[in-house]
Amino acid sequence: MPEPTSDRVILASGSSIRRQLLTRAGLVFETLPARVDEDAIRAAMEAEGAGPGDIAEELAAFKAKRVAEKHPGTLVIGCDQVLAHRGKVLAKAETHEAVRQQLRSLRGGKHQLLSAVVVYDDMRPLWRHVGEVSLTMRPFSDHYLDEYLDRNWPAVRDAVGGYKLEEEGVRLFSTIEGDYFDVLGLPLLPLLTFLTTRGVLMA
Repeated sequence: MPEPTSDRVILASGSSIRRQLLTRAGLVFETLPARVDEDAIRAAMEAEGAGPGDIAEELAAFKAKRVAEKHPGTLVIGCDQVLAHRGKVLAKAETHEAVRQQLRSLRGGKHQLLSAVVVYDDMRPLWRHVGEVSLTMRPFSDHYLDEYLDRNWPAVRDAVGGYKLEEEGVRLFSTIEGDYFDVLGLPLLPLLTFLTTRGVLMA
C-alpha cells in the first residue's frame, strides 16, 4: 500500500468523543469540523431510496471531501452516525419535547445506529467503513423518561436518539449488539487498523 502523502491528519468532526477516542489511541491530528447541510443531503438521498448505511457513508464522505478540498496534501477523516428505526432514518430532535417523543417511539423496541468513517488522502477518497449496532430499549416509564431528560438536558440535545451510552443513557437499554465504539459514533478498530496499514500509525 502506498505511503500517505502527508504527515498531517485532520478530523473533520466537532464531536468531543471522537476526538477523545483518537487522542487516547495515540493518533496525532487536528480538528476542523466540516460545515455541511446534513438535513438537505439526507432528504435528497432518502428521496432517491438510499438506505440508512448509504446515508451515513455519504454524509461522512461529504464532510471529509469538504475539508480535504480546503487542505490539499492532507489525510482527512470524515465521520457520521445515523439512527435507523423500522428502516427509516430519524433526524436529530432539537427540542426537549421532540426528544421526549422520539424516545417514547423507540421505547420497548429495537433500532440501529450506523456509524460511518471515510478517509480522504490529498483530496481523493481512499477508504471507507460503516459499522452497525442493534440496540433494544427497555420499556421504561414516562416518569423515568421525564426525570432522565431533566437530569441530562441539554447534554443529550445534540445526541442522535437523545441519549449517550457513556452516560446515564445506558440505563434506557436492555441489550446492545455490536461494537461499543460504533455506538459512540466512530468505527475505531477498523480505522486504527487502516491507519496502521497505511503507515500513519506505527505497526
